[in-house]
Amino acid sequence: MDQKELNTERNENGGKRVYPSLFLGHGSPMNAIEENEFVDGLRSLSKTIPTPRAILVISAHWLTNGTYVTAMEHPPTIHDFGGFPKALFEVQYPAPGSPSLAKEIQTLVKSQSVQLDYEWGLDHGTWSVLKHIYPEANIPVVQLSMDYKLPLQKHLEIAKELLPLREQGILIIASGNIVHNLGMVAWDRLNEIYGFDWAMEVNQNVKEWILKGDIESLIQIKTKGKKFEWAIPTTEHYLPLLYTIGTQMESDSISFFNDKPVAGALTMTSVRLDTHPIK
Repeated sequence: MDQKELNTERNENGGKRVYPSLFLGHGSPMNAIEENEFVDGLRSLSKTIPTPRAILVISAHWLTNGTYVTAMEHPPTIHDFGGFPKALFEVQYPAPGSPSLAKEIQTLVKSQSVQLDYEWGLDHGTWSVLKHIYPEANIPVVQLSMDYKLPLQKHLEIAKELLPLREQGILIIASGNIVHNLGMVAWDRLNEIYGFDWAMEVNQNVKEWILKGDIESLIQIKTKGKKFEWAIPTTEHYLPLLYTIGTQMESDSISFFNDKPVAGALTMTSVRLDTHPIK
């Protein structure tokens, strides 16, 4: 199926196609400039998704006091890390913003006040994945922040209010990692497909809960014992997953890709929700 056919595909009701909702394991910022199987997995996405009118990203790297959405015409590329090669700091992702989409999101989300932001931009949780999916950076992108004070259930509620965007030509991407413990990473195995037993067990449990629709377990990870404390010591990389789960439709199929661990204590597992998966 070529891109023209993708762009004109209609759903069973004759309306516009419902766009997928994605959770992408982004891992190390170096994935932005390296070649590996995870990068290949990201590149393959644009071949099976119609070109969206805009992209909404919820990144693990924008935690705020309150909820914000980028509303500038030209969001800057933010290099929110240190200690990496110069080549990584030179990466730019000059995608346009979408003030109109920002205001639409501000209206859609009623459970929390959403403020328009003109200072943040696109952090590496966003551009390190979009660089491979849409390398031309010609699709408008906005980021939605995550309020670190909110309980997990509230993040899920916000996500549910964003669901209508999938029927309006918007691709929703959440970017984080299910298992993410830098303090327990095996740095000597950073480029290996390798996971500690506890990391693999937690990752598998989360996948099973997603498939079963076990929302209660997904939001109660802090009560699940020591292995979960090791796998998810802080929630910022896990929280974006709830924004994908919250935008799930009853008709969605669920699939996993890039479903492997690296360096012991990270998993790159990514999730795709789609009402019309394309072979």
